[in-house]
Amino acid sequence: MISHPERSEIHLEGVLHALSDPLRLRIVRELAEAGAERRCGSFEHAVTKSTMTHHFKVLREAGLIRQRQEATLRLTSLRREDLDPVYGAGIRPAASTRSSPRRSMRSARIVPPSVAARPQLSWTLSTPSRVQ
Repeated sequence: MISHPERSEIHLEGVLHALSDPLRLRIVRELAEAGAERRCGSFEHAVTKSTMTHHFKVLREAGLIRQRQEATLRLTSLRREDLDPVYGAGIRPAASTRSSPRRSMRSARIVPPSVAARPQLSWTLSTPSRVQ
């Protein structure tokens, strides 16, 4: 039996951690674009099977995906029905660009519903000046 967190157990910290890895972000993006279940073996990434299994586990434990076993296949789908009520339409992968993983991470948008209605804020990072 494959265990999944209940909707009430899905927390923003876990979701952000799961999406912090470029490969996991691509998996979520591909599931969103597919709009249906996919076989685990249908994801073509240049990593070992055990590494993919680890990434699926992190996504599943964060509450982003649902997996079910059907005979010898493991089918994976995005948990939109559980994520949309919590985050509204806030988790929406940007259009696929097939570019570098860093660019993919910057294009993901996670906006809680309470923030979605507010004007967007811009943040900048500055480095402290050297004291001499």
